[in-house]
Amino acid sequence: MTMWVFLRGLTRECRHWGDFPAVFRRELPDADIHVPDLPGNGRLNALRSPASIGAMAEHCRNALREQGSRPPYFLLAMSLGAMVAAEWAARHPEELRGCVLIGTSFGGISPFHRRLRPRNYATLLGLALPGMNDAAREAAVLRLTSNLAEDREGIVQDWSAWRREHPVSRANALRQLWAAARYRPQAQRPVVPMLVLAGARDGLVDPACSRELVRLWKTGYAEHPAAGHDLPLDDGAWVARQVREWLQRLEERGAAP
Repeated sequence: MTMWVFLRGLTRECRHWGDFPAVFRRELPDADIHVPDLPGNGRLNALRSPASIGAMAEHCRNALREQGSRPPYFLLAMSLGAMVAAEWAARHPEELRGCVLIGTSFGGISPFHRRLRPRNYATLLGLALPGMNDAAREAAVLRLTSNLAEDREGIVQDWSAWRREHPVSRANALRQLWAAARYRPQAQRPVVPMLVLAGARDGLVDPACSRELVRLWKTGYAEHPAAGHDLPLDDGAWVARQVREWLQRLEERGAAP
């Protein structure tokens, strides 16, 4: 069995992976998948979110060890979670066999207007202000992050229920946003093998951010021609295939971790 740790993004929780873990296992049957929440989100919503990506990475490492899970791990992470994965790889490369970074962007590598498309500023400001009901908030998030998902009404209903069950405080959301905005990775790519994935029609983060990261770090890369920001939701089977093929290429080159 190979141990995989899936990390979600800003204010999202493990249930937002939906059926993707099952889809992933169909391509990689030996995957032992763990889906921890970042502090302040999901089951950990009572905790104070760290204001740094490094502190989030250390929390995840310690939580896995406390649960009896020991490295090495593969990380599959999107958006804010991909920043956590990159920092983990920089700090503790001996603990990781590989990282898959989805729809991410890094300060110091990409300008702010690409990291967060300007056309979304008004929508995001509205999400941060009081007065919008849960269904309206989640419907707005879905419009920003997904192009291809089906049963959108059902998705909004599920996400709204999870928001009510495990609400993320405004203070925790702001700390997560602050951590993401300030994060600067090391210029040199970590020694851990990496694959970067992006959606060509990502309406939230310009996929040019992923392309620039690939150019700088010289990682593997694949871009979905129609998917949005939430690639596992829009086409989880495509993501799983890209990961399987990446692992096969590593093995063929004798670089399999």
